[in-house]
Amino acid sequence: MGSIRSRVLAWIGRRYLARQQKNGFDLAKMSIIPENALRPLKRDGLDPVAELGRIRAEEPISKLDLPFGMNAWLVTGYDEAKAVLGKVTEFSSDFTNLVGNAGVTEDQNPGGLGFADPPVHTRLRRLLTPEFTMRRLSRLAPRIDEIVADQLDAMEKADGPVDLWEAFALPIPSLTICELLGVPYEDRDDFQRLSTARFDLFGGAGASLGAMTESLSYLDDIVKKQRENPGDGLLGMLIKEHGDEIDDRELAGLADGVLTGGLETTASMLALGALVLLKDRSLFDTVRGDDDAVHKFVEELLRYLTVVQMAFPRFAKEDMEVAGVRIAKGDIVLCSLSVANRDGVLGEDMEKFDATREPTSHLAFGWGIHRCIGAELARMELRTAYPALVRRFPEMRLAIEPDEVGFRKVSIVYGVDALPVLLD
Repeated sequence: MGSIRSRVLAWIGRRYLARQQKNGFDLAKMSIIPENALRPLKRDGLDPVAELGRIRAEEPISKLDLPFGMNAWLVTGYDEAKAVLGKVTEFSSDFTNLVGNAGVTEDQNPGGLGFADPPVHTRLRRLLTPEFTMRRLSRLAPRIDEIVADQLDAMEKADGPVDLWEAFALPIPSLTICELLGVPYEDRDDFQRLSTARFDLFGGAGASLGAMTESLSYLDDIVKKQRENPGDGLLGMLIKEHGDEIDDRELAGLADGVLTGGLETTASMLALGALVLLKDRSLFDTVRGDDDAVHKFVEELLRYLTVVQMAFPRFAKEDMEVAGVRIAKGDIVLCSLSVANRDGVLGEDMEKFDATREPTSHLAFGWGIHRCIGAELARMELRTAYPALVRRFPEMRLAIEPDEVGFRKVSIVYGVDALPVLLD
């Protein structure tokens, strides 16, 4: 949930609420969001709800029933989703779509790649891409090994059931991001607390937004310190190599984007992937296998789980036709990545998890210019963490019945609330 969900829902809601208020819409008469509008964010355990599969088969681009007169489309087909996400000039994801609506101002722009169109997006991604090549990321491999081992050590010392979400899934990507960005060692406990708190809505939206504000302020301070004395992390490298091409606000926005895109998503993958293992213990042997077996396992998990259920919305900049469907200028288009990744065009039995399946061209990291720039880092973490987990705790099992696992009810980033396990 957290930052991603807040930004996306705010993007949709503010734009259209503002339009309706201008037309005399009375907020007091606002009805609840229709059930079918929330359906793309719901699941039945690890699977998208069955109705979405039927919609994909019958109408891979369908009208989405949203309130306030929103003209929106839901894309559930794999080929159709790629077609939408690959259109650069026809669709916009830029923050300027929001400015002037419902009091949104330009200075509220969070920065980063997700809310930018070319040429701004092109320039920022060109600066950031070299830091996410396998050559650059390889320097993090030893540290990721240490982070995973430290978490397993701490789990081994615990008495009774251990919550894999809190003890394993969350800290691994949080500490990895610290390492990537170059957060000072003495600040890492605070940074991890802020990283986690910003996605925690159990304390209420105000608490989550407060943590977001605090973490953004902290990132601003980190950027200023890095500007004065650049380190070896991502921020320091960007300053040393491109300091004259990027200002502090842009740097903080990129850092926030790395945090937003790399924490909750990888944490959810680690937890849900562990659940897949625990539900089929024969997979323990697969994950203990060679690198090729682990590679196939991780790629199939990414496709099957698709924790980022929906891509950031696209706004049509012109009238167009996509896969025979007429989309008008100003329409909003939402791509269901989780359902598209179960499309039969990718292969046979895509509703099932098959650890031996040859890797597919899945959309778990998106597609086109907004494809997740941290995809390879996420893969590194997953390929390291799963084998280490099953080797350290070969007798690990759920501490509750499988049907008692608590999943998030409505969420852009799907996941569990907790995952209690017994280790011995």
